[in-house]
Amino acid sequence: MLLTERIEKDFILAYKNKESDKVAVLRMIKAALKNRQVELKSSLDDAQALEVLVREVKQRQESIRQFTQAGRDDLSLKEQNELSILKTYLPPPLMPEEMKRIAAEIITELGISDSKGMGMVMKTIAQRYPGRTDGRELSAVVRDILSS
Repeated sequence: MLLTERIEKDFILAYKNKESDKVAVLRMIKAALKNRQVELKSSLDDAQALEVLVREVKQRQESIRQFTQAGRDDLSLKEQNELSILKTYLPPPLMPEEMKRIAAEIITELGISDSKGMGMVMKTIAQRYPGRTDGRELSAVVRDILSS
């Protein structure tokens, strides 16, 4: 089942079950997917739908960070609830050990020896494992490997 189909089915189910929070988040996801579909002028495959979801997750993470810094715990909690719903549609995240192994392999594969190539390593990992890495964690792992 395509990711977009799964979202549509979950939306209908949440609507029937009167899960207002989930309905609101899924409606937002559907709108973002539709906007992307209009931009591309074709239907979305799973990779393209995943890109949209990853972008939405990043927006929520940034909002949570900003709301927490501003002391707006009410808004931060709302964003955290949305984030938890969004994450159910992402592939499972890479474990730290797995992330280290993959980063080391890609650094070797690309022949990177210093921190100047960090961006290339990050980009390659993000392309090969979309939605499975947290940028901040990955950055720390890659920086650690390159500095040792």
